[in-house]
Amino acid sequence: MLNVKILGSGCCNCNALEAATKEALAEKGLEYQLDHVTDFAKIAAYGVMSTPALVINDKVASFGKVLKKDEVLKLLAKLGL
Repeated sequence: MLNVKILGSGCCNCNALEAATKEALAEKGLEYQLDHVTDFAKIAAYGVMSTPALVINDKVASFGKVLKKDEVLKLLAKLGL
């Protein structure tokens, strides 16, 4: 099971990234647990200074932009998922 985190304050950009990520994961049929991290100390611990960010299995996959579903699918493919 994938461990997926959306890092950000909970703004509309963070929510859009979360929605696109959920769509991509569902399309791939992957099992996942998704958390939305809003604590800035925890976000900074990932070395992320620009949100929203997408973390997959504790690795920062993207930060500072809202990915569309197709972009998330490309990231998953790059990770071999």
